[in-house]
Amino acid sequence: MQPDHSAYVIDELISAKSIAARVEELARDISAHFRGTDKLVVVGLLRGSFVFIADLVRELELPVEVDFLEASSYGNATESSREVRILKDLRGEIEGRDVLVVEDIVDTGHTLKHVLDILNTRHPARLEVCALLDKPARREVDVKARWTGFEIPDEFVVGYGIDYAQRNRNLPHIGTVRFT
Repeated sequence: MQPDHSAYVIDELISAKSIAARVEELARDISAHFRGTDKLVVVGLLRGSFVFIADLVRELELPVEVDFLEASSYGNATESSREVRILKDLRGEIEGRDVLVVEDIVDTGHTLKHVLDILNTRHPARLEVCALLDKPARREVDVKARWTGFEIPDEFVVGYGIDYAQRNRNLPHIGTVRFT
């Protein structure tokens, strides 16, 4: 029998103020790394990264193009299914272009590795990753973001674009989910 996950409490893990400060730092580092690019293609992995990508691109001191790719390995569960499905592909071409993949959270690594494998077949000039959150205790695949906002413990989190069953994306902070 499945546990009832309809009742839960969210405990703040990372404040909105801490997130904003870290986004500014990440943008400075990314801008320095890609300085001189004619246009950086920022690829947001939907849906969890949409708030992060919006804040990040506003802080970048580079010409940017934004595109989105939607991949899923969770559905409405709190655990990755490890079966990655591409639900929406990029609209633009990335061959010969500088590309920054923006991910909300690197957990097992299966989704990010799958996405990077696909994008590498399209021959970008440079392909880098920025993840808001990293959960290394759960890693099953050897994949790493060049830039990481915060390393977090092995807990299920929501907020700042990240959801649980399509809820809590609108929270301004990152919180851990505690089922009651």
